[in-house]
Amino acid sequence: QVQLVESGGGLVQAGGSLRLSCAASGRTFSNYAMGWFRQAPGKEREFVSASSGVTFYADSVRGRFTISSDSAKNTVYLQMNSLKPEDTAVYYCAAGRTVAPRSALGYEFWGQGTQVTVSS
Repeated sequence: QVQLVESGGGLVQAGGSLRLSCAASGRTFSNYAMGWFRQAPGKEREFVSASSGVTFYADSVRGRFTISSDSAKNTVYLQMNSLKPEDTAVYYCAAGRTVAPRSALGYEFWGQGTQVTVSS
């Protein structure tokens, strides 16, 4: 059974940092794009970052967030620095064999999400 489990969310003050982790199990995602998306209350899910050999970032997080991975641990990370209140959302990890990593439509597997709350 394929599982993606996110962790690392929490409450942080503006300007602070968090590192999200996404642990994958059930299969190897070496040929998959790994993405991070987020959804704030009342808003649609939006792209944050992805890695498929090349890294992609939303304009709103470029320069503040960094995606990385540890293949030995089958884990993807999202380092989030200089957090802002507008970064508050549930963050989701996803995996998929997609040629359009910025689109949620191409991802086959999703985690349950982890809450990130940034206070002002």
